[in-house]
Amino acid sequence: MNEIEKQVLKNITPTEEYRQKLQKVIEKLKKELKLEIKKRKLPIEIELVGSIAKDTYLQNNMDVDLFLKFPITYSKETIAENALSIGKSLLTDTEESYAEHPYLRGYFKKYYIEIVPCYKIENAKQKLSAVDRTPLHTKFVKENLKEEQKKEVRLFKQFLKGIGCYGAEAQIEGFSGYLCEILIIKYQTFEKLLKKAKIWKYGKKITLKKENYPNFDTPLVFIDPVDSNRNVASAISEEKFNLFVKACEEYLKKPKTTFYFPNKIDSLTIEKIKKEIQKENAQYTSVKFKKPDIIDENLYPQIRKATKSIWNACKRNDFIVYDVAYTVTEKEIYIVIKSDKKPLSKTYKHMGPPTKVKENSKDFIDKWKNHPDLIKGPYKKNGRYFVELRRKYLEIYSYLKDNVNNLSMGKHLDKIIVKKYEILDLNKLLINDLRIFWTKYIDNKMPWER
Repeated sequence: MNEIEKQVLKNITPTEEYRQKLQKVIEKLKKELKLEIKKRKLPIEIELVGSIAKDTYLQNNMDVDLFLKFPITYSKETIAENALSIGKSLLTDTEESYAEHPYLRGYFKKYYIEIVPCYKIENAKQKLSAVDRTPLHTKFVKENLKEEQKKEVRLFKQFLKGIGCYGAEAQIEGFSGYLCEILIIKYQTFEKLLKKAKIWKYGKKITLKKENYPNFDTPLVFIDPVDSNRNVASAISEEKFNLFVKACEEYLKKPKTTFYFPNKIDSLTIEKIKKEIQKENAQYTSVKFKKPDIIDENLYPQIRKATKSIWNACKRNDFIVYDVAYTVTEKEIYIVIKSDKKPLSKTYKHMGPPTKVKENSKDFIDKWKNHPDLIKGPYKKNGRYFVELRRKYLEIYSYLKDNVNNLSMGKHLDKIIVKKYEILDLNKLLINDLRIFWTKYIDNKMPWER
């Protein structure tokens, strides 16, 4: 390890004092869980899973994952109901989340706890839901990750955190902790992994065992050694995959502490933001609406769907769109469209069928000959029929104002947008709440370059 890695490892490895404190909290929580289980006369086993169980967690990690393992004879409704009831009796500030069945998040003595019900199984073929595999993942890593490789996992996790690629949750779309661990099992050290990863291309496939497995159309494929039908890397977006490959290449050229601990973003002033934007020959328009009160796992996929829906709709109506980005504040969502400044032409040509296809040609002529938007035609040109039509929207602002509520954005966003949304021009986007967004958008720097 180089000196930077040694220092980073010193900062992120849990101290003995922290380990003991964490262990006491876990033992206390397990004890109270056992009492609640006994009260209900349930045949449940408690298992600590995740990075703490595998000893690959980082200093000041405050997340504890406890699984309640039920016999497979219990219904999903019964195990969910009991797990939620048990969790609510012990945790504070609780929040119900949903995988294939509900589980509970909350706090116990300032530690963030997840209590998850699952079925007790011996192998992945017995699984009744995806979470049933998690104890098997913990077992696999404990049996296959060498003691000296734990520091390699820790370095890798902190590296991913620093570049913004750690976490398989919907907000991040990056690498899960389990994927980090099996990548180190595969490549042995952090350095060897980075040397391999810097040349990865979209669709890279990795496996620990030689066997037949399904095809996956994702940037990275790592077949789960516990379940050969699953791709552990399925959550990784193309954007995060490319960012990771770039970071590996840059780090190997010149290691820097900022890959692990990036500098805080020093946000530009509103005046500076405005000055930088005015240099571009583009206009910015935004759709703004209220943020729904739902968990991130449900929120971010819908925001991405909305962003794509808006972009596609603008392109269908001939607007030249350079980019669409989004940002989420405490209460609101902004989808920002960067487009060409020039308004569209007042008319446009619409191409019809070849003139030799008589039946289709007749339908085309009948459809358009008396249309209220018709300016010219139908006429023949180069062996096809054409019409020239009046364009309804020349500006992207007016198009979005009238049509956003007709687009498909996602279940929760649709309900909000159908009631209220705003279309904002650049002047209304130059506000303090969006300074960080604009700073990141304008400087376009990698996290380690700031």
